[in-house]
Amino acid sequence: MRSASLAAPRRLLAGLLAASLLFVSAPAQTSAARTYTLDLGVRADFVAQTNFVQCVGASMQMMLNMIEPGRDRSAKTQLRLQKLARGRSGPRPDGTQRQGASVSGWATGLNIEGAGPYKLAGAKTLAGALRIAAKAIRTTGKPVGLLMWHGRHAWVMSGFRATADPLLTDDFTVTAVIVEDPLYPFGSRVWGPSPRPGEALTPKQLGRQFVPRRTHSIWNFQRWAANLAGKYVMVVPFKAVAVQPDYAGFAPVHR
Repeated sequence: MRSASLAAPRRLLAGLLAASLLFVSAPAQTSAARTYTLDLGVRADFVAQTNFVQCVGASMQMMLNMIEPGRDRSAKTQLRLQKLARGRSGPRPDGTQRQGASVSGWATGLNIEGAGPYKLAGAKTLAGALRIAAKAIRTTGKPVGLLMWHGRHAWVMSGFRATADPLLTDDFTVTAVIVEDPLYPFGSRVWGPSPRPGEALTPKQLGRQFVPRRTHSIWNFQRWAANLAGKYVMVVPFKAVAVQPDYAGFAPVHR
């Protein structure tokens, strides 16, 4: 009789324990469902810059590799891309020959290479910039260029992790950024180490090196540069809107 009297409480305790385990596991499933991850890059896409001025050429090369896998990883191609971007960067403020390339030349060079359309974009906050970048990557399937170190260096953003799919909703937050620094593994004494190719950084970690372009700079004499002063600057892919043809099959010209 004594053992029988204990059986019912034990069965009740087992049932309560099972119910509590189900209750605890539910939030984990909900959290996992609210996470979206996308990375366009693979390890073979990474290309290190061949010298300390060709970060734009190397970044363009990596972006082209992601858009057209297996395209090219040679030093010859990197130099050609660097010269292409530099030639579309405009003059220096003092009129002398550039060694590096501007973010404007970066975007223009990608378009000339047929990887676009790409354009320049700026945001007042880091969170806002990452939302723009994530939306662009998800929408186009192409990587984003990040202007680092107040405008002195270039990285590639190949992917991200967010609280939701940016293609399905605007209500999302970017929680991690997947990047490639062409200066790896050297890094900077001032700005910090280079992340490993394809490493996922938190926004806080990224924000130590991805900072707004300088507000007061001699480089802001060009209109595009002045418009991006004090902002987080990116080279962003976008979907071109098809222009409806005019009569006789000619597309209207917009000036």
